[in-house]
Amino acid sequence: MSNHIVARNYEDLSAQAADRIARIVTEKPGAVLCFASGHTPIGTYRVLVEMARQGHVDFSLCHFIGLDEWVGIPSYSEGSCRYLLDTHFFKKIKVHEGQTHFFDGMAADLQAECRKMDETIARLGGLDLMLVGIGMNGHIALNEPGTPWHLRSHVAELDEMTCTVGQKYFNQETPLTKGITLGLQYLREARLPMLLSAGADKAPILRLALEGDVTEQVPASIFQVLEKGVVISC
Repeated sequence: MSNHIVARNYEDLSAQAADRIARIVTEKPGAVLCFASGHTPIGTYRVLVEMARQGHVDFSLCHFIGLDEWVGIPSYSEGSCRYLLDTHFFKKIKVHEGQTHFFDGMAADLQAECRKMDETIARLGGLDLMLVGIGMNGHIALNEPGTPWHLRSHVAELDEMTCTVGQKYFNQETPLTKGITLGLQYLREARLPMLLSAGADKAPILRLALEGDVTEQVPASIFQVLEKGVVISC
């Protein structure tokens, strides 16, 4: 069972998550870090940027893996997963292009994109950290309810709830039907799988994931069987 930490508030959640990430990088300067997009980890990235500016952590040798991306959305689009991480993290710590590895949601051959990402992660020796959030339907990354846990990178048909909630990232209504994502096999293999959940609206699904049945119908319930997992919520 993963270690569940209940933070005092969002700032405490962000600080605790950032501290754990910084420790990984201090112990292994060339760590391979998989970062989620979404609103919940933005505070964590803000703390990490400040730690880097103050010289408390050095990301110059790290490699960064993008967790997922909307299919059909270019990386420069305001709603893309890449755009969020560029805006809140990469551009603020001057990461060079060779350190970042993202899915291209505009690729003509999405299966080739999946193979390329799997090969990249294998070449880098696996993930030291896989940071994820939890969706309102219990999804992790774009692994929707019912997705087999043994998958690696794959293309996902998006759940209706994900398509609806995903509109919050865009400044105009944007059709969302598919995503390209790391599978939960990577979460099972990561040296530190970490889930962040903030806000009262996520509390019921988080409780179901951590206390209900362990089932592929609630992807986040995988944290019940991850011995090295850490869940931080507020």
